[in-house]
Amino acid sequence: MDKVIENGRVAVLYSPGFGAGWYTWNYSHPECLFDPDIVELVRSFADTAEIEELARSKWSQGDDYFYPGGAEYLRIEWLPEGSRFRIDESGGSENLVTEHNQEWLIA
Repeated sequence: MDKVIENGRVAVLYSPGFGAGWYTWNYSHPECLFDPDIVELVRSFADTAEIEELARSKWSQGDDYFYPGGAEYLRIEWLPEGSRFRIDESGGSENLVTEHNQEWLIA
């Protein structure tokens, strides 16, 4: 899987806006978290429609449809290479959680 890595950190895409998740509405496409072309579009403040069109062209094939609704609010989080993380979602708003920023409860 291609990734953008700079200074030992990996660009991870997520969508914190409400409405639709970027990854959480497309679990079958984990590559959408790291795609270098999408990262570049986000970094260059590209138009949402351009991001959506590129995402559909990359990942929608036949019955396998990629829903790019979270493109409007895409953000990049730079994580150290090898970091464990997950993306949580509520109401379409995604939250990036790492093992270091999660408070764990103990029974």
